[in-house]
Amino acid sequence: MDRFLKTSSLFLAILISVISQEAIAQIEVEFHEEKRHHISVFSGGTTIFHTDEAASTIGLDYEYRINRLLGVGFVVEQAFGSIDATTILTVADIHIWRGLALQIGPGIEILNEETEFGGEESATNFVARFGALYELEFEGGYTLSPQLHYDASKEDALVFGISLGLAF
Repeated sequence: MDRFLKTSSLFLAILISVISQEAIAQIEVEFHEEKRHHISVFSGGTTIFHTDEAASTIGLDYEYRINRLLGVGFVVEQAFGSIDATTILTVADIHIWRGLALQIGPGIEILNEETEFGGEESATNFVARFGALYELEFEGGYTLSPQLHYDASKEDALVFGISLGLAF
């Protein structure tokens, strides 16, 4: 009986290993068939915490999916109105569950402010983004993504909105 259990256990371990490898290979095949590039346009708002200023924000986002978990890319956003700022980031998108992703990355923020003599002055600051988005996928590779980000810099800001995108 002991020999039967050992042989059965060995056979079961080999069977599980083969099935697991087959499942992993299938996941990789399915991922390789997926579209790795994604581009989207962003529309939303930006609020600066310490001043309670708010502005309309538009942007462009590109991501290259390395694998199911990780994508890398860049974000360019422009805030208009009482906040006149351009934010340029390199980001990592960590796809943690279905369409839910965390976005983190460093960048720069260029603030344009009016001087007391009517001119314009620019200041460049380091910024670190921490955010989340939920990507809804539709036929043809189209996506819709509500987003919420915290930009830590000299003037910490909350960026919120929605992106329309295309995977290709």
